[in-house]
Amino acid sequence: MTEPATRPEREPPVPPVGRRASLLEVVGAVFGSFLGIRRGKAMRRDEIAIRPGQVIVVGIILAVLLVLALLVLVRFIIRAAGA
Repeated sequence: MTEPATRPEREPPVPPVGRRASLLEVVGAVFGSFLGIRRGKAMRRDEIAIRPGQVIVVGIILAVLLVLALLVLVRFIIRAAGA
C-alpha cells in the first residue's frame, strides 16, 4: 500500500512584531466568526494580531447586542400581532 502524498502547508506572512489589531478588525473577526464565514488566510493573520482578551470582550459585547436585538424584534412582532 502506498501512503497518500501530503502537501506541506505554507506559512502565512508574519506581520511586523508588536502589530495590534484595530477595534474594527477585531469586531469584523468576531462578527465573521458568529456567522461562520471566516477565511483561513484571515484567521491565520488574525491569530497573530488579535489578542485573546480582545476577542473575549468584543464577543461578549456582540452577544449581548444580538440578544437585545432579538428581544426588541420579538416585542415588536408581539405588539404588531396584538394590534
